[in-house]
Amino acid sequence: MAVARQLTERGEPMGPMPRELAMIMRPELPSLLKEMASEIVAAIPEYKPLMEGPNARVIRLGIEQNIAAFVDQIAVPTATTVLRDDICRRFGRFEAYEGRSLDMLQEAYRIGCQTALRRARTLGKRYNLSATVMLSFADALFAYMGDLAALSREGYLQAMAELGEEPDNRRRQLLRRILTGSSVARNALVELAEHAAWPLPAEVTMVAVDAGTLPPTGLLGKDVLLDLAVPEPHLLVPGPLTAERRAELDRALDGCRAAYGLTAPLAEAADSLRWARHALALASAGIVDGGPVVSCEDHLLPLWLLRDPALVAQLAKKYLGPLAALTPAQRSRLVETLLTWLTTRGTAAEMARLLGVHPQTVRYRMRILDRAFGQQLADPDDRFATEVALRALAVQRRGQPGG
Repeated sequence: MAVARQLTERGEPMGPMPRELAMIMRPELPSLLKEMASEIVAAIPEYKPLMEGPNARVIRLGIEQNIAAFVDQIAVPTATTVLRDDICRRFGRFEAYEGRSLDMLQEAYRIGCQTALRRARTLGKRYNLSATVMLSFADALFAYMGDLAALSREGYLQAMAELGEEPDNRRRQLLRRILTGSSVARNALVELAEHAAWPLPAEVTMVAVDAGTLPPTGLLGKDVLLDLAVPEPHLLVPGPLTAERRAELDRALDGCRAAYGLTAPLAEAADSLRWARHALALASAGIVDGGPVVSCEDHLLPLWLLRDPALVAQLAKKYLGPLAALTPAQRSRLVETLLTWLTTRGTAAEMARLLGVHPQTVRYRMRILDRAFGQQLADPDDRFATEVALRALAVQRRGQPGG
């Protein structure tokens, strides 16, 4: 309580705060940082991926430095703020690069200030701090928040000027923000789209391009967003692929390996790109065909069946387990026969014509399958799962030598 007595006895007017106040505040910093982060995420959901993602540690260190610098200035008014200033400018630059306005960052500063002031009131009651000290603290805190906002604005304007020197970069940043999905604030997206002179469409179609066969950008439509400098190049086409748009893209992508995704709402552009990349991978593996440029629309079933190869393996292990003990040749014949029966439910004679064998051979194989699978083929759900496993393996084999 000695510190409390020093603070209340000094009774200083509005102005510099007692330096001993820093001694009270320092032990509170770790818990205050957690409380601030929680309050900010609750009020600004767009910041949740940042506060909990791979860059969370760096961002939290930045917030911690901002708080610590305020306490340092109370203890030593001449303390340097070089690191704090750099961090605040970086925060502003980051908002520009992410395609947001400064509204959310300024709101985060306001929330942090309110949280700190609430904690200060609790400490004031605990240590019986005078009203003069509390008013000085509040005044200094809001002035400090203004400094943070001003520094962030400097960084923001600098980054926007840099982006403005490269018009393509503005559209690239817009594309990257679109691909982050629904977590992007609509007003921030609209603002960046206006800055890039690109009207936001209701729907988009993504195109995945092989990194080794990039198209000449001059042949692409002026409204097409592109990011070709990344390991997995891609394009964003506004709206669906009409016949005219498809013909335009086919000309631009002549000589390239690419895949057209499915048309999706703007907020689901990442899904369209994910499907396009999957189709491109299947085409590269020889599992689906359709020329150098394939369309997801033409290969929906393989895309679904092979979305998770590891899960397909688990599915086959469970539902095709009765055939595991057979030789590869025996298993191949029975799998072919079982898939034919599941897809046609034909007679022995009809299946024999499809398989190119004698009807008696089909009957013999079906007896083996009946003994191996038992009730599994009688249950509708198990029968469906068995057919899915067989179809997925059949599609997989297309990309294997001799498949």
